[in-house]
Amino acid sequence: MAAQLEKVIQWYPGHMVRAMRKIGEYVKLAEIVVEVADARVPCSGRNPMLDVLIGSRTRILALDRDDLAEPHATKAWIAAFAARGLDAIAVDGRSQRSVARLAAAVASVAGKRRGISRALVVGLPNSGKSSVINGLLRRAAAKTEDRAGVTRQLQWFRLSNDVELMDTPGILVPKIATPQAQWKLALCGALPRERYDPEQVAGEFHHWLSEQRPKLKVPDLQAFASARGFVRRGGAVDYHNAARSYIREINDGTFGRITFEHSGDAQAA
Repeated sequence: MAAQLEKVIQWYPGHMVRAMRKIGEYVKLAEIVVEVADARVPCSGRNPMLDVLIGSRTRILALDRDDLAEPHATKAWIAAFAARGLDAIAVDGRSQRSVARLAAAVASVAGKRRGISRALVVGLPNSGKSSVINGLLRRAAAKTEDRAGVTRQLQWFRLSNDVELMDTPGILVPKIATPQAQWKLALCGALPRERYDPEQVAGEFHHWLSEQRPKLKVPDLQAFASARGFVRRGGAVDYHNAARSYIREINDGTFGRITFEHSGDAQAA
């Protein structure tokens, strides 16, 4: 995996450089920052560069895709973030009831100020920012798609009479710290599909699962490909397309709720 994703490590496209610069400009106009991270990767799924940009502004961390993460792990992460002084809320951007908790948190902060409060929504590519915004607005206002880098333009939306939201492009870190973080981000959709080998990502995932969650009965890629009938003409197994489907089913929750990073893990400290 490390060798295969070497090109990803230094990959930082020009539009992300420009978008990060823009976010730096717009954050100066905002009083609230809503950071969206995939609840399955609360450590690797965050961009530390945002810490400098956000500074002392009020930040609310929305752990999205709560429906795909292990409940006890998410609860532990929320407690760990609270210990660091960061307010974290578990949400499922597709559930109005779930997003309502985030809306209440934003409204509570805005209610302490006079006039219109602006909230900037930030996060990695495909972290669920647009889904969260649509959930907050109760309408399909921000474009969503299951691939990294869909949101390219900065957009303002009116949440209420006294709160405006801005959706921003997802910004990946210039250098992904570890091979473990690489396959996790690839699996969760933060990396463009052309930037990694899905077979290796699937293999790394199942190897990790066998060591960390041995009780979970999730097939490896070979068993999955055989069961789903991924066979080319002549009888050869089509592992590439099987791996794409395997990753998609992981993200659809077919194999249950799985959190890839726990607050007590050394690499997540």
